[in-house]
Amino acid sequence: MKKYIGLLMILLVGALAACGNNGEKTDADEEVKALNVDFQLPEHADVGEVVELKAIVTYGDELVKDADKVEFEYWIQGNEKETTTVEGKNNDDGTYTADVTFEADGVYEIYAHTTARMVHIMPKKSITIGEGNATAHEEHGEGHDNHDHSSHVEGFTMHFMKPEDVQVNKEIDLTLHLVMNDEPLEGATVRYQINRDGTEEYAWVDANEPASGEYKGSHSFDKEGTYTIVVHVENDEGLHEHEEYTVEVK
Repeated sequence: MKKYIGLLMILLVGALAACGNNGEKTDADEEVKALNVDFQLPEHADVGEVVELKAIVTYGDELVKDADKVEFEYWIQGNEKETTTVEGKNNDDGTYTADVTFEADGVYEIYAHTTARMVHIMPKKSITIGEGNATAHEEHGEGHDNHDHSSHVEGFTMHFMKPEDVQVNKEIDLTLHLVMNDEPLEGATVRYQINRDGTEEYAWVDANEPASGEYKGSHSFDKEGTYTIVVHVENDEGLHEHEEYTVEVK
């Protein structure tokens, strides 16, 4: 009888130990995953040549076949205020592509805006078209009083996706991406101050952060005209930056 009791106690202790570890991962078992984008494009192409932009999106070792959004935004170097954005095609294999042509010589900067797994990252590369930037700054470098992709704080950049074709009484998205030392900057306070030029009419829009480093708000303009949007960025670490952008409302 004592043998049976002893055996029962051993089995019970073993079962309790197994239950205690069931479903729990040790530190060694935890896998730290990160969203990564391998942004691929040629270093050089001719004017008018079709160029494929490709983003290979992974999360840890997993190919991401269902990214929320992949967009390619490009502009000629020295003319950051005139950008073009094209949506990436989801090829259902973890790759997202877009075919573009560049109609003028120059060095073009390109972001691969990628949102997936509640994270936004935006790797940037450049491509030289034709003879490069010999005339880019002469043709496009002057006459733009807005600034972007820059900051007084080392390692910090802000990128406002300036809305295009803005119409009266049509709600638009206001989207800002923040980066600190090549990583999305989380937890900032972002506000959009909107003023119709030549008036004292102001509106404030508070942004939320739907994805890491991405800050969104929305606004509807009730009158035609030229508006100035001032983007204010602050955080608990003492960051306080702002940039101004001009929007035409028709």
